[in-house]
Amino acid sequence: MLKPADFKPVTLDDRDLFDRHYRQFPQVHSDNTFANMVCWNHYADYRYVEVEGAIVLSSTIDGVTSYRMPIGPKNPDLLEDLIDLALREGGETPLWILDPENEAWLREAYPALPLHENRDFFDYIYRTVDLAELAGKEYATIRHQVHRFGREYTYTVETITEENIQEAWEFLVVWCEWRDCDAEPILAAEKDAILFAVNNFFAIGLEGWIVRIGGTIGAISIVGPVNESMAVVHFEKALPDTYRNIYKVITTETAAGLRERYRYVNRECDMGVAGLRESKTRYHPACMVKVHSVTRRDLETCCR
Repeated sequence: MLKPADFKPVTLDDRDLFDRHYRQFPQVHSDNTFANMVCWNHYADYRYVEVEGAIVLSSTIDGVTSYRMPIGPKNPDLLEDLIDLALREGGETPLWILDPENEAWLREAYPALPLHENRDFFDYIYRTVDLAELAGKEYATIRHQVHRFGREYTYTVETITEENIQEAWEFLVVWCEWRDCDAEPILAAEKDAILFAVNNFFAIGLEGWIVRIGGTIGAISIVGPVNESMAVVHFEKALPDTYRNIYKVITTETAAGLRERYRYVNRECDMGVAGLRESKTRYHPACMVKVHSVTRRDLETCCR
């Protein structure tokens, strides 16, 4: 029987474990990536347990725990055990499903169990070439803004390296001061997450790009792998009040740096923020990674 004590915190030392496991069982949603978990662990307390070739993840936010479908071979006994654990230890939404394969498995195993779509947490997936080239009339406005930026500013693009990562860290401190991160709990948590990412950049296995204007950093992106064909932009920060349209530039330059290795770019969810949803939709995603959840009441009704 699964118990909370079986779960261990996700730490930097677990990178190789997750790399090996995810090569065998590729992921699609950004929230299951090792980088996301280790960077946001101060906020969501990500934990995991290995059971018969599968990994089960949990997260705890504001004292409320939820669990995720097993990542690994389909094991009906493990699924039943997980549901029992979720009912014993989880909150009102104790089980989450972040990929279509597990969605199909849960629907097959429990046909009467309602699965609730959580649109705010759908990941946006784009064709890398679309973001890199901005070709076609649907990208005309963004393409025009990027070209105008090039006329207004002399800028360069470079990858994040050991030589410039301290500058990237200093830029993020400036960005957090401009954004007043400490005034809002979620922004304060994001500040801690992104500074952890930069402080442990190479140990996590991240990469990224910098846009400089006159030698000064105006924007950065921090990127990690999701699977062999998909990268995820974990963080993208810029100073738009100082450099108009710079967010468009860092977005397309990041895609240009990824296009030879990754067919798709995951730009994470919009969290239900209206302006963010509008911005992400404007780039015409190729598809969305849907997220479903199950309520405690439905689990008790259908799985007991």
